[in-house]
Amino acid sequence: MFIATLIAADRLARGDISAARDALGRAAEAEWVEEGSACDLLLGDAPGNAPNTLEGLLPGVDVVVQRREGRHKRLLVADMDSTMISVECIDELADYAGLKAEVAAVTEQAMRGELDFEAALDARVALLREMDEGVIDRCRDERVRLTPGARTLVQTMRAHGAYTLLVSGGFTRFAEPVAAAIGFDAAVANELVIADGRLAGTVAKPIVGAAAKRRALVETAESQGISLAETIAVGDGANDIPLIEAAGLGVAYHGKSALTAVADARIEANDLTALLYAQGYRRADWVAD
Repeated sequence: MFIATLIAADRLARGDISAARDALGRAAEAEWVEEGSACDLLLGDAPGNAPNTLEGLLPGVDVVVQRREGRHKRLLVADMDSTMISVECIDELADYAGLKAEVAAVTEQAMRGELDFEAALDARVALLREMDEGVIDRCRDERVRLTPGARTLVQTMRAHGAYTLLVSGGFTRFAEPVAAAIGFDAAVANELVIADGRLAGTVAKPIVGAAAKRRALVETAESQGISLAETIAVGDGANDIPLIEAAGLGVAYHGKSALTAVADARIEANDLTALLYAQGYRRADWVAD
Protein backbone atom coordinates (compact mmCIF):
# COMPACT_ATOMS: atom_id res chain seq x y z
CA MET A 1 0.00 0.00 0.00
CA PHE A 2 1.35 3.41 -0.99
CA ILE A 3 0.41 6.52 0.96
CA ALA A 4 0.75 10.25 0.51
CA THR A 5 1.18 12.03 3.83
CA LEU A 6 0.07 15.67 3.82
CA ILE A 7 1.92 17.64 6.51
CA ALA A 8 1.16 21.14 7.80
CA ALA A 9 1.66 21.28 11.56
CA ASP A 10 -1.40 22.77 13.29
CA ARG A 11 -2.76 24.17 10.04
CA LEU A 12 -3.88 21.26 7.88
CA ALA A 13 -7.55 21.79 7.03
CA ARG A 14 -10.11 19.31 5.81
CA GLY A 15 -10.39 21.47 2.71
CA ASP A 16 -6.73 20.76 1.97
CA ILE A 17 -7.42 17.04 2.11
CA SER A 18 -10.42 17.40 -0.19
CA ALA A 19 -8.37 19.45 -2.66
CA ALA A 20 -5.67 16.79 -2.70
CA ARG A 21 -8.17 14.00 -3.26
CA ASP A 22 -9.79 15.98 -6.09
CA ALA A 23 -6.40 16.58 -7.72
CA LEU A 24 -5.64 12.85 -7.60
CA GLY A 25 -8.87 12.17 -9.43
CA ARG A 26 -9.77 9.27 -7.22
CA ALA A 27 -11.50 8.69 -3.92
CA ALA A 28 -8.37 8.06 -1.89
CA GLU A 29 -9.29 7.14 1.66
CA ALA A 30 -7.97 9.64 4.23
CA GLU A 31 -6.65 8.74 7.68
CA TRP A 32 -5.40 11.31 10.18
CA VAL A 33 -1.92 10.79 11.59
CA GLU A 34 -2.50 13.86 13.79
CA GLU A 35 -5.73 15.77 13.27
CA GLY A 36 -5.02 19.26 12.02
CA SER A 37 -1.35 18.50 11.28
CA ALA A 38 -0.84 15.37 9.16
CA CYS A 39 -3.05 13.05 7.14
CA ASP A 40 -2.40 9.92 5.07
CA LEU A 41 -4.10 9.45 1.72
CA LEU A 42 -4.24 5.76 0.79
CA LEU A 43 -3.12 5.38 -2.83
CA GLY A 44 -3.36 1.63 -3.36
CA ASP A 45 -0.72 -0.69 -4.76
CA ALA A 46 1.01 1.97 -6.87
CA PRO A 47 1.60 5.68 -6.30
CA GLY A 48 0.71 6.61 -9.86
CA ASN A 49 1.36 10.27 -10.54
CA ALA A 50 0.67 11.28 -6.94
CA PRO A 51 4.14 12.74 -6.24
CA ASN A 52 3.99 15.12 -9.21
CA THR A 53 0.31 15.90 -8.72
CA LEU A 54 0.55 16.78 -5.04
CA GLU A 55 3.98 18.45 -4.90
CA GLY A 56 3.38 22.18 -4.49
CA LEU A 57 -0.38 21.81 -4.89
CA LEU A 58 -1.21 23.20 -1.46
CA PRO A 59 0.75 26.21 -0.15
CA GLY A 60 2.35 25.46 3.20
CA VAL A 61 1.76 21.72 2.93
CA ASP A 62 4.60 19.22 2.53
CA VAL A 63 3.90 15.85 0.93
CA VAL A 64 5.70 12.54 1.45
CA VAL A 65 4.80 9.60 -0.81
CA GLN A 66 6.07 6.17 0.22
CA ARG A 67 5.05 2.61 1.00
CA ARG A 68 2.97 2.37 4.15
CA GLU A 69 4.67 -0.86 5.16
CA GLY A 70 8.00 -0.15 6.81
CA ARG A 71 7.44 3.57 7.24
CA HIS A 72 8.83 3.41 10.80
CA LYS A 73 12.57 3.60 10.09
CA ARG A 74 15.25 1.94 12.20
CA LEU A 75 18.18 4.15 11.20
CA LEU A 76 18.36 7.93 10.81
CA VAL A 77 21.41 9.49 9.14
CA ALA A 78 21.38 13.28 9.11
CA ASP A 79 23.54 16.06 7.73
CA MET A 80 24.44 18.81 10.22
CA ASP A 81 24.93 22.26 8.66
CA SER A 82 21.68 23.88 7.48
CA THR A 83 19.87 20.68 8.43
CA MET A 84 20.25 19.83 12.12
CA ILE A 85 21.59 23.31 12.83
CA SER A 86 20.55 26.57 11.21
CA VAL A 87 23.97 27.75 10.00
CA GLU A 88 26.99 26.69 7.93
CA CYS A 89 29.73 26.45 10.54
CA ILE A 90 32.62 27.25 8.22
CA ASP A 91 30.91 30.46 7.09
CA GLU A 92 30.37 31.56 10.69
CA LEU A 93 33.94 30.65 11.62
CA ALA A 94 35.22 32.69 8.68
CA ASP A 95 33.25 35.68 9.96
CA TYR A 96 35.64 35.91 12.93
CA ALA A 97 38.44 36.39 10.41
CA GLY A 98 36.47 38.95 8.39
CA LEU A 99 36.09 36.49 5.51
CA LYS A 100 32.45 35.40 5.73
CA ALA A 101 31.29 36.82 2.41
CA GLU A 102 34.16 35.22 0.51
CA VAL A 103 33.83 31.83 2.20
CA ALA A 104 30.02 31.78 2.12
CA ALA A 105 30.02 32.35 -1.64
CA VAL A 106 32.18 29.26 -2.12
CA THR A 107 30.01 27.27 0.31
CA GLU A 108 26.89 28.16 -1.63
CA GLN A 109 28.45 27.06 -4.91
CA ALA A 110 29.62 23.78 -3.36
CA MET A 111 26.19 23.08 -1.87
CA ARG A 112 24.60 23.66 -5.27
CA GLY A 113 27.00 21.13 -6.78
CA GLU A 114 28.84 23.70 -8.88
CA LEU A 115 32.22 23.01 -7.23
CA ASP A 116 33.99 19.85 -6.10
CA PHE A 117 33.14 19.64 -2.40
CA GLU A 118 36.49 18.37 -1.18
CA ALA A 119 38.56 20.89 -3.15
CA ALA A 120 36.25 23.69 -2.03
CA LEU A 121 36.60 22.61 1.61
CA ASP A 122 40.38 22.59 1.37
CA ALA A 123 40.34 26.07 -0.17
CA ARG A 124 38.07 27.52 2.49
CA VAL A 125 39.92 25.97 5.41
CA ALA A 126 43.22 27.31 4.03
CA LEU A 127 41.83 30.83 4.51
CA LEU A 128 41.49 30.15 8.25
CA ARG A 129 45.18 29.39 8.74
CA GLU A 130 46.62 30.84 11.97
CA MET A 131 43.18 31.37 13.55
CA ASP A 132 43.30 30.80 17.31
CA GLU A 133 41.57 27.50 18.07
CA GLY A 134 39.66 29.19 20.90
CA VAL A 135 37.59 30.91 18.22
CA ILE A 136 36.03 27.55 17.37
CA ASP A 137 34.41 27.23 20.78
CA ARG A 138 33.40 30.89 20.75
CA CYS A 139 31.79 30.49 17.33
CA ARG A 140 29.93 27.36 18.41
CA ASP A 141 28.59 29.03 21.53
CA GLU A 142 27.63 32.30 19.84
CA ARG A 143 26.40 31.19 16.43
CA VAL A 144 25.23 27.57 16.39
CA ARG A 145 21.53 27.04 16.99
CA LEU A 146 19.62 23.77 16.65
CA THR A 147 17.01 23.55 13.92
CA PRO A 148 13.46 23.42 15.33
CA GLY A 149 12.36 19.84 15.74
CA ALA A 150 15.88 18.37 15.67
CA ARG A 151 15.91 17.09 19.25
CA THR A 152 12.34 15.82 19.08
CA LEU A 153 13.04 13.92 15.85
CA VAL A 154 16.20 12.23 17.08
CA GLN A 155 15.07 11.48 20.61
CA THR A 156 11.70 10.15 19.48
CA MET A 157 13.28 7.81 16.97
CA ARG A 158 15.79 6.59 19.57
CA ALA A 159 12.98 6.05 22.08
CA HIS A 160 11.32 3.78 19.53
CA GLY A 161 14.47 1.74 18.95
CA ALA A 162 16.15 3.51 16.03
CA TYR A 163 19.89 4.18 15.73
CA THR A 164 20.81 7.77 14.86
CA LEU A 165 23.97 9.08 13.19
CA LEU A 166 25.03 12.65 12.50
CA VAL A 167 27.31 12.74 9.44
CA SER A 168 28.82 16.06 8.42
CA GLY A 169 31.14 17.54 5.86
CA GLY A 170 31.84 20.08 8.61
CA PHE A 171 34.09 19.67 11.60
CA THR A 172 34.25 17.43 14.66
CA ARG A 173 34.70 20.43 16.96
CA PHE A 174 31.14 21.40 16.01
CA ALA A 175 29.59 18.03 15.15
CA GLU A 176 30.43 16.19 18.36
CA PRO A 177 28.91 18.80 20.73
CA VAL A 178 25.91 19.22 18.40
CA ALA A 179 25.36 15.46 18.30
CA ALA A 180 25.48 15.32 22.10
CA ALA A 181 23.07 18.25 22.45
CA ILE A 182 20.55 16.69 20.08
CA GLY A 183 20.96 13.13 21.32
CA PHE A 184 22.52 11.27 18.38
CA ASP A 185 24.14 7.89 19.02
CA ALA A 186 27.26 8.88 17.09
CA ALA A 187 28.79 11.52 14.82
CA VAL A 188 31.16 11.49 11.85
CA ALA A 189 32.83 14.68 10.58
CA ASN A 190 36.10 16.22 9.41
CA GLU A 191 38.95 17.03 11.75
CA LEU A 192 40.59 20.45 11.59
CA VAL A 193 44.36 20.17 11.92
CA ILE A 194 45.57 22.30 14.84
CA ALA A 195 49.17 23.08 15.72
CA ASP A 196 50.36 25.11 18.72
CA GLY A 197 46.82 26.26 19.45
CA ARG A 198 46.17 27.60 15.95
CA LEU A 199 44.47 26.26 12.84
CA ALA A 200 46.99 24.87 10.39
CA GLY A 201 44.72 25.66 7.45
CA THR A 202 44.21 22.01 6.57
CA VAL A 203 41.76 19.18 7.20
CA ALA A 204 42.81 15.65 8.11
CA LYS A 205 42.41 13.20 5.23
CA PRO A 206 40.38 11.45 4.04
CA ILE A 207 37.74 14.16 3.87
CA VAL A 208 34.16 13.32 4.83
CA GLY A 209 32.49 14.21 1.55
CA ALA A 210 29.62 12.84 -0.51
CA ALA A 211 30.97 9.31 -0.89
CA ALA A 212 31.91 9.08 2.79
CA LYS A 213 28.39 10.12 3.84
CA ARG A 214 26.88 7.34 1.76
CA ARG A 215 29.44 4.88 3.10
CA ALA A 216 28.56 5.87 6.67
CA LEU A 217 24.91 5.03 5.97
CA VAL A 218 25.68 1.67 4.39
CA GLU A 219 28.26 0.59 6.98
CA THR A 220 26.13 1.69 9.92
CA ALA A 221 23.10 -0.15 8.54
CA GLU A 222 25.18 -3.29 8.11
CA SER A 223 26.69 -3.08 11.59
CA GLN A 224 23.26 -2.57 13.16
CA GLY A 225 21.61 -5.34 11.15
CA ILE A 226 19.31 -2.89 9.37
CA SER A 227 18.31 -3.04 5.70
CA LEU A 228 18.65 0.11 3.59
CA ALA A 229 14.88 0.06 3.12
CA GLU A 230 14.59 0.66 6.88
CA THR A 231 16.68 3.84 6.77
CA ILE A 232 15.86 7.52 6.49
CA ALA A 233 18.37 10.22 5.58
CA VAL A 234 18.01 13.99 5.54
CA GLY A 235 20.22 16.73 4.15
CA ASP A 236 20.23 19.95 2.18
CA GLY A 237 23.16 20.10 -0.25
CA ALA A 238 24.56 18.46 -3.35
CA ASN A 239 27.14 16.62 -1.25
CA ASP A 240 24.22 14.75 0.34
CA ILE A 241 23.01 13.29 -2.97
CA PRO A 242 24.61 9.81 -2.68
CA LEU A 243 23.40 9.55 0.93
CA ILE A 244 19.85 10.57 0.05
CA GLU A 245 19.72 8.27 -2.98
CA ALA A 246 20.88 5.26 -0.94
CA ALA A 247 18.44 5.64 1.96
CA GLY A 248 15.07 3.93 2.08
CA LEU A 249 13.50 7.37 2.44
CA GLY A 250 15.74 10.23 1.31
CA VAL A 251 14.55 13.69 2.38
CA ALA A 252 15.71 17.11 1.23
CA TYR A 253 15.23 19.65 4.03
CA HIS A 254 15.09 23.14 2.52
CA GLY A 255 17.34 21.56 -0.07
CA LYS A 256 19.26 22.91 -3.02
CA SER A 257 17.71 22.10 -6.39
CA ALA A 258 20.33 19.46 -7.19
CA LEU A 259 19.27 17.52 -4.10
CA THR A 260 15.51 18.01 -4.36
CA ALA A 261 15.68 16.62 -7.89
CA VAL A 262 16.72 13.20 -6.57
CA ALA A 263 15.15 13.11 -3.10
CA ASP A 264 12.15 10.91 -2.31
CA ALA A 265 10.57 13.81 -0.43
CA ARG A 266 11.21 17.47 0.30
CA ILE A 267 10.35 19.43 3.43
CA GLU A 268 9.94 23.16 2.87
CA ALA A 269 7.03 24.32 5.03
CA ASN A 270 7.53 22.44 8.29
CA ASP A 271 10.28 21.81 10.82
CA LEU A 272 12.08 18.51 11.30
CA THR A 273 9.15 16.94 13.16
CA ALA A 274 7.65 16.49 9.69
CA LEU A 275 9.86 13.42 9.45
CA LEU A 276 8.03 11.97 12.45
CA TYR A 277 4.64 12.57 10.86
CA ALA A 278 5.97 10.96 7.67
CA GLN A 279 6.80 7.86 9.71
CA GLY A 280 3.33 7.78 11.24
CA TYR A 281 4.23 9.02 14.71
CA ARG A 282 1.50 10.95 16.50
CA ARG A 283 2.48 13.67 18.97
CA ALA A 284 1.55 11.35 21.81
CA ASP A 285 4.43 9.15 20.63
CA TRP A 286 6.99 11.97 20.62
CA VAL A 287 9.70 12.66 23.12
CA ALA A 288 9.08 16.37 23.67
CA ASP A 289 11.98 18.79 23.26
